[in-house]
Amino acid sequence: MQIGIVGLGRMGANIGRRLMSNGHKVVGYDRDPKAAAAMAGAETASSLKDMAARLAGPRAVWVMLPAGRITEDAIAELGGLLSSGDVVIDGGNTFFKDDIRRAKALAGKNISYIDVGTSGGVWGLQRGYCMMIGGDKASVDRLDPIFSALAPGAGLIEKTPGREQRDPRIANGYMHCGPAGSGHFVKMIHNGIEYGLMQAYAEGFDIMKGRAQDTLPEDERFDIDVADVAEVWRRGSVVSSWLLDLTAIALARQPALSEFTGRVEDSGEGRWTINAAIDEAVAAPVITAALYTRFRSRIDNSFGEKLLSAMRNEFGGHVESPVPAQRAPLPSKSGEK
Repeated sequence: MQIGIVGLGRMGANIGRRLMSNGHKVVGYDRDPKAAAAMAGAETASSLKDMAARLAGPRAVWVMLPAGRITEDAIAELGGLLSSGDVVIDGGNTFFKDDIRRAKALAGKNISYIDVGTSGGVWGLQRGYCMMIGGDKASVDRLDPIFSALAPGAGLIEKTPGREQRDPRIANGYMHCGPAGSGHFVKMIHNGIEYGLMQAYAEGFDIMKGRAQDTLPEDERFDIDVADVAEVWRRGSVVSSWLLDLTAIALARQPALSEFTGRVEDSGEGRWTINAAIDEAVAAPVITAALYTRFRSRIDNSFGEKLLSAMRNEFGGHVESPVPAQRAPLPSKSGEK
């Protein structure tokens, strides 16, 4: 099949490369000419209008841009360039309510809108992408060769008993979740869960790392090699996962993690997940705490914490203790500081 790809950054470019490696034809466009030039094997367009002209009908255009105004503008422009029967695909991390609105607007022109929650990151070119897809069934089915090529496939994962009569696409790593918006909704929850999983790993490894500190009784101190723990947990442990695989890679490369400051950003999906939980009156304490921990990582001491200290001083004369020295990274077995 032929498909247009708007946005040739790391994700967009690798999606294009994976499609081309599976025999599909890609027409790529990026505002940065260098990004377009790096797409060896793809036909490149100079503008969205030029892309639309190069695609044969019925056309399909995959937008792979950061969520927000840049995606909004690109889809609005495509809505004026495409025709009845064409499809716009948003593969970024868009808020699902924006998908619903866009789908309604494009439906007035008989242009289909598909939202694809795409997981796989920079590893997707080799591993494939897990996709959560929202949109009308006819358009999703028509583009199945595209989704099938991008998906990781069943691989070596054992089949789940009792699923013999269910949609075979699921076992290959992609799912039609429902109407427009549902794909990004499921991906939003996926990313919220990711926040919680990452936080649990981070806390556990931090507790192990801190077990050697001299504030503990000497016979209760352990110098745990956390890089080795990450590796051994990958093999048969109930907490094994791809996130743990990546943790093991990072710790093997640099056990002290000295290249990182610990300032953790968030890209929005955690906030959206918590807002959805509030709308549904569903308790989500783990995801909420994980998001707030990311907020906390970006400041030294907040105004609120200073106010707490001031109140304790006012009502009880409690004086702040001297600020302890920051816990130094423990040396690795190889001596890295």
